[in-house]
Amino acid sequence: MNLDQYIDEAISPITGVISGVIFFSVNIAGLDVPVIAFWLITAGFIFSLYFRFPNIRYFGLALSIVRGRYTRDDEPGDLTHFQALSAALSGTVGIGNIAGVAVAISIGGPGAMFWMILAGVLGMATKIVECTLGVAYRRINPDGTVSGGPMHYIHKGLAERGLKKLGQVLATLFAIFGIGASITLFQVNQAFTQFSEATGFQDGLAFGVVIAVAVGLVIIAGIRKVGLVAQTLVPLMAFVYLAAGFIILCLHLEQVPAAFVSIFVEAFAPEGVSGGVIGAMIIGLQRAAYSNEAGIGSAAIAHSAVKTREPSSEGLVALLEPFIDTVVVSTMTALIVIVTGAYKIQGLSGIEITSAAYASVFPWFPHILAVAVILFAYTTILTWSYYSVKCWAYLAGESYWTNLGYKLVYCLLLSTGAVVSMQATIEFADAMFFAMAIPNVIALYILGPQVRREIEGYVTRIRSGAIRRVGNVAGHAD
Repeated sequence: MNLDQYIDEAISPITGVISGVIFFSVNIAGLDVPVIAFWLITAGFIFSLYFRFPNIRYFGLALSIVRGRYTRDDEPGDLTHFQALSAALSGTVGIGNIAGVAVAISIGGPGAMFWMILAGVLGMATKIVECTLGVAYRRINPDGTVSGGPMHYIHKGLAERGLKKLGQVLATLFAIFGIGASITLFQVNQAFTQFSEATGFQDGLAFGVVIAVAVGLVIIAGIRKVGLVAQTLVPLMAFVYLAAGFIILCLHLEQVPAAFVSIFVEAFAPEGVSGGVIGAMIIGLQRAAYSNEAGIGSAAIAHSAVKTREPSSEGLVALLEPFIDTVVVSTMTALIVIVTGAYKIQGLSGIEITSAAYASVFPWFPHILAVAVILFAYTTILTWSYYSVKCWAYLAGESYWTNLGYKLVYCLLLSTGAVVSMQATIEFADAMFFAMAIPNVIALYILGPQVRREIEGYVTRIRSGAIRRVGNVAGHAD
């Protein structure tokens, strides 16, 4: 029996219990639906109504803020709005957009994409709430670095409302779940698989060590380096992937309108998809929840490091995250998979469907896709390693040496990701990921009224000119 088998056997009983609780399912139209997926989608729906659809009303303002129009360079924090958005996106945009969309369409039909888009739009409202709170309750450390995220706003925010004990319990649970969720061995394993198929390289341990060193060099330097790497790689990867996709759609231009029609029509048509209309809806909602992380709370940790004195400014920037992740990148993937008919090819699944769709026009693109997958995996690992360190720091304290030791152990664990399967470990991390949503969403409901006041006050001050646009001599927002 090898190492990964020993580990699997040791933690499988624990993983089974935890997964059974987190992924408790109900049967709808013959499909087992995890309740946690509706827990997330319901939050997005409620916040969209409560904030009067901020995902639509404040979209233009969010674009202005992310461009630095209302934030000065001397404001406290580690990252610009664009860097914070890029860092958060690096944790969400990735294999889920490439493989997850193909899975959703192959199971639920083109109509599943309609429900993914809807869930992404609703998730924009949830992101506003959690990321505004992340900045509002962040802590500026003596060395000038920032610590923030759900563990801080759950703890402090609930204490302010006379729920100190509940806040402490929920914040501690979130931090523990966050550490468990950050075990990104699956990302390393999938990156090595794609790299090996493209190049024939077979030394998984060497690949894992290289990834671990590359991650270690960045996370030991701190969030500023994570932000710099993310703001470079995330737009680059997205540009290459979307540019190639755009060319494919241009070559299939006559079929694009029909693809949009099929996405809409089959979202409500009961025939031709697994489980009918309910099946398409469930598959789409689940994949969107997995992809954009709205309600999980993880992104608030990255957004908390932004340079600003206005918590609402980053909350509004955060609404762009689900839009880019689900509405833009995922929709592009869906259209390509539909117009090329790749989702109908027998024997293909996941990323193989997307790869076949691109290869139908660019035979060499699977090699580019392999590079993209590696870079997507790398940036995802970077971001989640930062989340993990901040969760650890909440539990153990902001000590340089304990944090450094944790980072080294984390990187050592990463180096094994390409050579061991540890299926139970991967399932454990998956369960922990969704477990984060339980304490986080409870806190969002309690603290939502505060965020609404913050957002409305901030927008009013911008419109009145009280908050001046950077570089505007007249001193009035335009």
